[in-house]
Amino acid sequence: MNYDLIIIGSGPGGYVAAIRASQLGLKTAVVERAELGGICLNWGCIPTKALLKSAQVFDYFNHSEEYGISIEGFVNADFTKIVARSREVAAGMSKGIHFLFKKNKIDIITGFGKIKNNSTIIVENNGETAEYSAKHIILATGARAKELPNIKIDNTKIIGYRKALTLEKLPKSMVIIGSGAIGSEFAYFYSTMGTKITLVEFMPTIVPNEDEEVAKQLGRSFKKAKIEVMVATTVKSVDTSGELCKIVVENKKGEEVIEAEIVLSAIGVQANLENIGIETLGIELEKGKIKVDDFYRTNVENIYAIGDIVHGPSLAHVASAEGITCVEKIAGLNPETVDYKNIPGCTYTSPEVASVGLTEQKAIDEGYEIKVGKFPFTASGKASAAGTKDGFVKLIFDAKYGELLGGHLIGANVTEMIAELVAIRKLETTGHDIIKTIHPHPTMSEAIMEAAANAYGEAIHI
Repeated sequence: MNYDLIIIGSGPGGYVAAIRASQLGLKTAVVERAELGGICLNWGCIPTKALLKSAQVFDYFNHSEEYGISIEGFVNADFTKIVARSREVAAGMSKGIHFLFKKNKIDIITGFGKIKNNSTIIVENNGETAEYSAKHIILATGARAKELPNIKIDNTKIIGYRKALTLEKLPKSMVIIGSGAIGSEFAYFYSTMGTKITLVEFMPTIVPNEDEEVAKQLGRSFKKAKIEVMVATTVKSVDTSGELCKIVVENKKGEEVIEAEIVLSAIGVQANLENIGIETLGIELEKGKIKVDDFYRTNVENIYAIGDIVHGPSLAHVASAEGITCVEKIAGLNPETVDYKNIPGCTYTSPEVASVGLTEQKAIDEGYEIKVGKFPFTASGKASAAGTKDGFVKLIFDAKYGELLGGHLIGANVTEMIAELVAIRKLETTGHDIIKTIHPHPTMSEAIMEAAANAYGEAIHI
């Protein structure tokens, strides 16, 4: 069958690109070997948020006395039901993609897709192969859990994020290697459920891509939650031969052996580039990912690539933005390129972390003269009323022009607040404009206005 566009992969890059392509009148098909929605929807973003919501509800029950509510008897978290709910949420979202594809007349081709040439793909499914042709082909094959060379995932005692979503029983202890979004979110979830967590990070701070003050605040919050955090620490080896794993770690104090039921490897993701035909066509790679231009064209005519297999943050919303930009260019429009300097990042721990733009140190390193404003949630009426006073908003401005260079938030619901700062940066709004933008009271978002005012010596509530 002939198509205008075939997309290999139905994750947040692939399925969004397909829908936009259909809207623009392109006859479109998507090749998917597993569930529609890809890793993010089925084994990442969505099911983890379902688990984290269960943890939050359980945490509320355990601290209900603080809100004047007494619960008689023992509050039990049924781990099996919590996992089952998470899977049901993911399955429901995948069905939603089926609905959207049907609505937009997008064909689903089931199987493993690979490129034969720049206008033909081969799809293998249950031992049978079929060929399909298209004027344009987008690769959106995503990524999988990365492994350390000396610590191989066996999905029994050393697990990746997929297995962490579907463990049969709650482990009594777990060592998590890597404190990025995946590692930190699972640390919060399993700790809240009752697992003894040790979080090991090679870099000097946890969530190492975040502003240093944010990282230190999250470390303090984790310590209050009885999560043991080890930074500037290397995992030397893991011995799984006994009943418990023996994890040898090394830092400035020397070597130490930690015992745990489970080791979760959360050191990042690796692009899925194997066996999809890129070598046959001579598609150019750069540092382990496909090299593309500003509109995601590879060096081979009519072949494009988006998402985790190209350079840029491995985030669902980035893949979606890339997919839309790519198909709009294919359809003859003149889209804006993706602004990689204005990508929000979110970590759904408790407290949450959200950021956009430059950290304070990066702004200094790039030679900016800066103004920094902070507003702690301890001074927020809404945070006090909600009992969620951990955290703050930190804004970094260019002292010369008032441009917002970066925003760094840690606290309750800040992942819902970060979009305001992304829009502010997109619109080149100044610090004074933020100060004069009336924010509703009482809300957590008032902290953005107050932090901007603090940068200019005009803060009211601190």
